[in-house]
Amino acid sequence: MATLPNPLPSLAADPSGRALGLQLPPGRLIDATDEGPWHEPLLWHAEGPAAPGDWTALGSAPRTTGLLPLLIEVGGSQGGPEEWELMPEEVSYPGDHDADEVLAGYWEEYAEDELELDADVDYPGKETVVELFGEAEEFAETIAPHGVQWPGLAPATAADADPDDRAAELADSLAGGGSWLKEPRLALVPARRSADIPAAIGWSGPVNYEGDVARLCTVLRSWEDRFGIRVVALTFDQLVLSVAAPPTTAAEAEAVAAEHFAFCPDNITQGEGETLRAYAADEVLGKRVWSFWWD
Repeated sequence: MATLPNPLPSLAADPSGRALGLQLPPGRLIDATDEGPWHEPLLWHAEGPAAPGDWTALGSAPRTTGLLPLLIEVGGSQGGPEEWELMPEEVSYPGDHDADEVLAGYWEEYAEDELELDADVDYPGKETVVELFGEAEEFAETIAPHGVQWPGLAPATAADADPDDRAAELADSLAGGGSWLKEPRLALVPARRSADIPAAIGWSGPVNYEGDVARLCTVLRSWEDRFGIRVVALTFDQLVLSVAAPPTTAAEAEAVAAEHFAFCPDNITQGEGETLRAYAADEVLGKRVWSFWWD
């Protein structure tokens, strides 16, 4: 795996980033991990609140230096990224995995190894599985119209906007008053592509589900290609994506919803709809924002 040089260390001596073609406000370099300081900064973030227009004002300069924009939450109950227990030492490389194989593994683990078991047969952990996902028949209803066999990747859909423009629109919305983000901050992350941002900082939000966030970033790369997503915001345990090519039919939405279920079952099993069909209709069909939360 070839890695790009990390330009963030230069900000220690040049906080405004002028040598990189930037004009940054006062900010902080974050190197804190669950194992202590990392050997180099993982991200930079502004000290002051993010405002509409900040994302666009960065222009193309960060990308030409190997930095990508991100909004982070510093006002949640878990604090800012220095308190998120980042785990870069646990991360592999997203390009070393295959999105279809990753999602199929997640899907089949739930469907075949746990939820497809006969409801009358006892097994270790059954009580917890049933509590979270219901009996096997209930699970079949949850994932309909799909079955226990992984249905495969959804086909790509047509973009109705430029992916970077859609990301800037969402960033402005999240940075504006009334957003669910309490204290958003503009951040910069050294990454090749937006989908790699969680891996680049060693984000541990999904650690109870997947210990190597690069595997999830492999899926994000595929969504970049097929649906024009961009990683726009991260909190301690939530991932927010802009979507430039949202599904426009029920069938397309249900196909994508299967990927969402495999990627983050909590979105469906602990959501308001509680079935894949309801989730597809309410949270996927025509939606320009996809959000994921792991318990």
